[in-house]
Amino acid sequence: MARGAPGPADQQVVRELASRGVVVTASQLESWRRVGLLPRHRRRGLGRGRGSVVDVVDPVVVESAAALARHLRQGRDRRLAVLDWFAEAGMPAQPGAVQVPEPPVDAVREALLWALRGTVSHRLMEVARGAASAGEEAQDALYAVAGQMIGSRAYRGAAHPALVRAALLADEDLPEGPELGGMVHLVAAIGLGAQEVGADALAEAFGTWGMFGLSVEDWVRMLGAAERGEGPPVDWGLLQQHADVLGPVQRAGGEELVHARTVLLGLRMFYGLYMMHGLFMPDTPGLAAMRDLIDSWGMGPFLDHMISLAPSPRQYAESLAMCLEPLFGHLYEALMEQLAQSPDLFHLPGDETGAAGFMETWMTTLREQAAAAAAAGATDGTEG
Repeated sequence: MARGAPGPADQQVVRELASRGVVVTASQLESWRRVGLLPRHRRRGLGRGRGSVVDVVDPVVVESAAALARHLRQGRDRRLAVLDWFAEAGMPAQPGAVQVPEPPVDAVREALLWALRGTVSHRLMEVARGAASAGEEAQDALYAVAGQMIGSRAYRGAAHPALVRAALLADEDLPEGPELGGMVHLVAAIGLGAQEVGADALAEAFGTWGMFGLSVEDWVRMLGAAERGEGPPVDWGLLQQHADVLGPVQRAGGEELVHARTVLLGLRMFYGLYMMHGLFMPDTPGLAAMRDLIDSWGMGPFLDHMISLAPSPRQYAESLAMCLEPLFGHLYEALMEQLAQSPDLFHLPGDETGAAGFMETWMTTLREQAAAAAAAGATDGTEG
């Protein structure tokens, strides 16, 4: 039988998947191989001139085909399926289930680059760089286009969870997060240069973002001192360097991409716990220490921008690319070290029931708050 033709091994894969309720054909398996998504079965040589044979069906082939069948629907771009497969491969296997194998690293890199080129962030960077050498009219157009693109995404940061919790407890309106319109200035600085934008505008952008926990006034003092030569100089080249999301992905090897995925999964968990404080989650020393660490690094706004608990493939690609940056890897490591020091996140002091008691306390609080809100609504005539 010619190499690449459907054979008994692929027929066995088809039967194995059919027993799980997954429908694939031998021709589909071969088409996936042709585009580099599915490995071939391991073969054993029969001796000089006698060819080779497949002794057993490779489990990696079976599980890879199953992953592709789950994610590669009719009419769906295969690169989206690869991103979903890569995300799934990073999740721990359920008890009794087989761990999903990793997709080919070249296919992952290709899918990430394709997805990133379609994001608003990348298109903004392309507009910004194009305006740098195109004259004053193009620079004015940059501000208009950047404002329109950013506005279409409704960039507003989330309020700090402690402020949300305090407002809910006081039955007050929820606080709004900061307006992030200053992003226009950051985009302009990347395309036109920081000197063209000015220290005051960049201070506003950094401050409204809450970058590193510094206020607008803090940034004005720091950047103004640097501009006057009275403080350490600012390497604005780093702004352009960190705005390049494609380069790090193009250079990343398989281990680096897997590590970025680990960082993203970990930060997603920590961010979820951080934000749940605003929704009456009971507090413990471990949870408080975790929030304090995130706040001391000034990373709450960054996590709010990059983390989505149910991301689209493009959002996933953008977040994964950000996690290739050492800053996020260092934050993840620091949070894991903090977790090792205070592992009982869900153990209320003095409560021997552990996580069960923690959840019961949380559910009781939520029921009490809902009842209080309903009673207040009935009192002021707003019920219904």
